Amino acid sequence: MRYLIIAAVCIFAMVGAAGAQKKMKPWTEWSEKDAKKILEESPWAHTQTETDTSEMFFNPTSQSGGGASSGRSERGAFNQAMNLNYRIRFLSAKPIRAAFARTMTAKQPAMADAMKDFVDRDFKDYIVIAVTFDAADRRVEGPVMQIFQAANLGVLKNDTFLETKNGKRLFIAQYSPPNPQDGLGAKFIFPRQVDDEPFITPASGEVRFYSEVGKNVKLNMRFKVADMMFEDRFEY
Repeated sequence: MRYLIIAAVCIFAMVGAAGAQKKMKPWTEWSEKDAKKILEESPWAHTQTETDTSEMFFNPTSQSGGGASSGRSERGAFNQAMNLNYRIRFLSAKPIRAAFARTMTAKQPAMADAMKDFVDRDFKDYIVIAVTFDAADRRVEGPVMQIFQAANLGVLKNDTFLETKNGKRLFIAQYSPPNPQDGLGAKFIFPRQVDDEPFITPASGEVRFYSEVGKNVKLNMRFKVADMMFEDRFEY
């Protein structure tokens, strides 16, 4: 029994040391690569990629007629599969705001003080999901931007929600379309508490964000709640 206790103490010590080694540096010391990883693939951010293969092969554009050929004549044919990436993030989680701030201050160091206020902002009342999108060919982004700009709460309220592992759903309360001035993307806003209790807790297992923004834009992403720890706090 004594040897088992000693072994257990050693194991816990090793785990504690490993945890200390994995503790993240202050966001002001992150590299741009660190920030990019947080923003694209982390416990608080995942990427949903949609691939359009409809123009994968050469198809000459037409100067007359309607439909797809008319669209190709206006913007030019792709003649290849096109990927569109949706970056789905918990903007109300501090590490996401910190990563945005690091990206900004890497380009404009004078913004450091203003960005600190942004990072430390308290989101005690709301959960905010921010969505940006990008593609290798910028022509793909235009129609998607139009869909996000045209969306409103009336369009979104029945098909935009957060869902925990037990099936409980929390529907959207506010929506803000993409603002080119802040670069944070479209913002889907939910109340943080329901019946005076947090909707998401460490025991929630996972949380799914789902939204039918428009006919051709459906977002569906799951996040593992247990991984959402940052600076010894549950961040979402």
